[in-house]
Amino acid sequence: MATYSTEIDSPRGQKDAFEYLATFSNALEWDPSVTEAEAMGSGPAQVGSVYRLGVRVAGRVVTFDYTVVALERPSRVVLEARHGLMTSRDTISVDAAGSGSRVRYDAVLEPRGVLRLAAPLVAKSFAKMADRGAAGLRRALA
Repeated sequence: MATYSTEIDSPRGQKDAFEYLATFSNALEWDPSVTEAEAMGSGPAQVGSVYRLGVRVAGRVVTFDYTVVALERPSRVVLEARHGLMTSRDTISVDAAGSGSRVRYDAVLEPRGVLRLAAPLVAKSFAKMADRGAAGLRRALA
């Protein structure tokens, strides 16, 4: 299992930052690993909302359908995607911090099946992808 956590302070208010992040198709704007993203429904994020992301993994684009599995507006959203040999679970927490907000992003990537044998390599690659995503998120939330 590979894990990644980061905290980001933003001048955006809690509600604004939360809605931006809960609308997970916005990952196309801040995560350089995401090559395409779309909401599979309309309206604001809610439990059951699905966001389809094309993510560059090991030189090829893999499609992940992220489903909102928990949502506590405006402070926490949990998204989960299962694809073949891996499961991804992202937990985004947003707290008010002065006139802005503090975002905590926790991601867990769990290799399954035969990919478990390559878990150390998966973790290393995931950390690099996550670092680039966190840098993009910092810019987007500035």
